[in-house]
Amino acid sequence: PGCQRGRVRGHAAAEGDDRPGGYNAISAVVDDFVANVAADKRINKFFAKANIDRLKRRLKDQLCQAAGGPCLYLGADMKTAHAGMGIRNRDFDALVQDLVKSLNKFKVPKVEQKEIAAVLLPMRKDIVTR
Repeated sequence: PGCQRGRVRGHAAAEGDDRPGGYNAISAVVDDFVANVAADKRINKFFAKANIDRLKRRLKDQLCQAAGGPCLYLGADMKTAHAGMGIRNRDFDALVQDLVKSLNKFKVPKVEQKEIAAVLLPMRKDIVTR
């Protein structure tokens, strides 16, 4: 599963895409981001029972799509995926901080960070329930 196996739009396969903002760059950011979240005592409890490989695949597809790449996110909508988790604004903010830390580590340009934020931040209303 994941973008590299054909859930792509357009004409380019994503696997092996080494351009800045390409799938390999997104993959590296997501792997680092998930490690940040796992180490983040503020929010790692929300991921204790998660299928981490599936989570990474879906995050990669989601970020790839948000960055205008060829991937399509085919996971559950955010409201369904986070139902019953009791996520608060401060939890969402911690997750965003962990993502920004990874984006900065990999020197993702601020323009691209803003494009990703424009897609991801509106999801707050479907994820935060408390």
